[in-house]
Amino acid sequence: MNNNSKRIIVLAGPTAVGKTALSVKLAKYFNTEILSADSRQFYKETNIGTAKPTAEEMQEVPHYFINTLSIRDEYNVGQFEKDALNVLDDLFKTKEVVIVVGGSGLYVKALCEGIDEMPAIPSAIREKLNRDFTEKGIGYLQQQVALVDPDYYKIVDQNNPQRLIRVLELYQTTGKNMSFYREQSREVKRPFAITKIGLERPREILYERIDRRMDQMIDEGLFEEAEQLLPFKDLNALQTVGYSEIFNFLEGQYDREETVRLLKRNSRRYAKRQLTWFKKDQQFQWFHPNQEAEIIKAIENDM
Repeated sequence: MNNNSKRIIVLAGPTAVGKTALSVKLAKYFNTEILSADSRQFYKETNIGTAKPTAEEMQEVPHYFINTLSIRDEYNVGQFEKDALNVLDDLFKTKEVVIVVGGSGLYVKALCEGIDEMPAIPSAIREKLNRDFTEKGIGYLQQQVALVDPDYYKIVDQNNPQRLIRVLELYQTTGKNMSFYREQSREVKRPFAITKIGLERPREILYERIDRRMDQMIDEGLFEEAEQLLPFKDLNALQTVGYSEIFNFLEGQYDREETVRLLKRNSRRYAKRQLTWFKKDQQFQWFHPNQEAEIIKAIENDM
């Protein structure tokens, strides 16, 4: 990619706001394709609980990074950054713009800016590593750190579990070890322009949409899908809203009514965290999803 006239249009926002439907319309308007930056949608085994584009939508417009991995695959934001840049390199041979859609802030940030010197760690990764420490002890953490970062293991406080967990969570999030970040001092420049469009709705409307979509997912078989995935519940890919709550139900921690309440509450909280992340980025221009004409005008004004 050596043509700076190329551009990605980032379409971001919280879950259930309406990103998918609008992204298909924009892709058709700009005669282009869609790259997903939603880490929940990478995995082919998690269909109902991750609100993927429908088969019809994916037939209308080619999508990338949907159903490309198994939950058994180890994958992180560092690998995504590399893979997504390769896809863009190929698409820009024939397209002037590419639509990037996602609710995973860290993945959007990695694609646009590269990995932060010390990126935010998904809570699911941190929680799982803390469970590993509780269940397996500090010896397990020491072995893992020695494996992924032998140089840093030599200088870290090997009896400090939180220091060891920090090394591992960084590695599992980015695919890069602590030694890399200690030596890194580069500023990433992308060979394409970036327009960032944020989607939002009034909070009460968004929350109603989230609740309705959760009811629809349950009707479509979310509980049954989670039951099939129960043997794999400790995999990182399944440490996410929509599955964790049902795993706890299946293991007798909640009744079904309480589980549904938690599914909706935690989905609303997830949406709030997504909005908080994207609102910190001043480059986003914010619109209601129904403002299609205004969004197209804003994009064209950037071009």
